[in-house]
Amino acid sequence: MRIALIAPPWTPIPPPLYGGIELVVDQLARGLLAAGQDVTLCTTGDSSCPVPRHWTLPHAEGVRIGMAVPELRHVIGAYDAVSDHDIVHDHTVMGPFYAERYPALAVCTTVHGPLNEELSDLYAAMSPRVPIIAISQSQRSEAPQLPIARVIHHGLESADFPVGNGAGDAVGPYVLFLGRMSADKGAHRAIAVARAAGYRILLAAKMREPWEQDYFDAEVAPLLGTDAVYLGEVDHTRKLELLAGAAALLFPIRWKEPFGMVMLEAMACGTPVLAFPEGAAPEVVDDGVTGVLCADEAAMVDALGRIGDLDRAKCRAAVEGYFSTSRMVAEHLEFYEELVGGP
Repeated sequence: MRIALIAPPWTPIPPPLYGGIELVVDQLARGLLAAGQDVTLCTTGDSSCPVPRHWTLPHAEGVRIGMAVPELRHVIGAYDAVSDHDIVHDHTVMGPFYAERYPALAVCTTVHGPLNEELSDLYAAMSPRVPIIAISQSQRSEAPQLPIARVIHHGLESADFPVGNGAGDAVGPYVLFLGRMSADKGAHRAIAVARAAGYRILLAAKMREPWEQDYFDAEVAPLLGTDAVYLGEVDHTRKLELLAGAAALLFPIRWKEPFGMVMLEAMACGTPVLAFPEGAAPEVVDDGVTGVLCADEAAMVDALGRIGDLDRAKCRAAVEGYFSTSRMVAEHLEFYEELVGGP
């Protein structure tokens, strides 16, 4: 099958720094190629994913993220290049609307963001033409009126992640916060939990936008100290080192996160996840096995005190099993075949 994947134009594939959507697209592209499919990845020219690639924009447009003009240029070039493929799996927002120009082309899209009122309106408008894939049951439940064609959880290639023993670094044991520097991600809550449990915490977080800087200045910077260290936004190699060395990943979100790839990345390294039962966390964390779903911060402090009771091998096994790239690829291929009328 000739399959085209259209990635957003904001970050290279794979992402050199923060980029959950881009990591998923990278894993899907590699996995489809490994499964013997004819894959074209429409991305930006600075991408390095080892599959056949097409690009219109020579560089990722991170500075202009969300702007219509660069995304539309990217989408127009992509559809022109792959109009002869069997199926197009579009991960952009604008692309599925542009697909109207290619009525004979099988197109589907994945919703990567929260299905709030704005996005729900957009996807409702495109759904008669473009089938929609959700990434969790939690995300799907936010817009029950939308005709979601499939729910497909993300997956990772566990072999790309080192297994760690959680022993820490040269300074000693630590827990990790990894994500975006925003209130909904809860870096300030992570610091409070770690401190109350007597753990040092390292924070690796994207902080590029003005509102991220404002949140950091107001709620995170005053809490930093020798036991709470902000490392900035780290590259992939450093991220793997941090995940493998951490006693636990703290994921104290207080919003309905559609998925949360960082949980899979932690588990792939054998690192258990402590999370609140918000969003997709209950679909990802096997409570008491690959982490703990905590009712509140006090419960998270208590769970962190018992983190050594969890078997890190079971965290890794979860990614080698259900949360593998091969399972994710197989579910996508099954769906693609349905859309084009058979294998």
